[in-house]
Amino acid sequence: MRRPRDFDAELKALTDKARRLKDQKLHQLGELVTATGADAFPPEQLAGVLLAAVEASDNSTKEGWRKRGAAFFQSRARKNAGTDPQESGRDPARDGGAIPPGSKDRA
Repeated sequence: MRRPRDFDAELKALTDKARRLKDQKLHQLGELVTATGADAFPPEQLAGVLLAAVEASDNSTKEGWRKRGAAFFQSRARKNAGTDPQESGRDPARDGGAIPPGSKDRA
């Protein structure tokens, strides 16, 4: 006979995972604000800019913003390629312990 599923434990695990993902998303949004330099704006001005973006209905404008954002992330990825893992925010232990090429720590 099969053991009955513990739905309460599964639901709690899913709730915990959802909370962790929500916290991670919030943390990443904060990092994005800092990385773009938008943390220099007063909170009211930043909120106004974001509200205007949410209310924008022009698809060509939104597509332009998307392309600019994609270019921003690509340029950051190129800048971080080949740098020290600590400077780029990467953790070599989480990356499988691999040392990037050209790193000072290579033997």
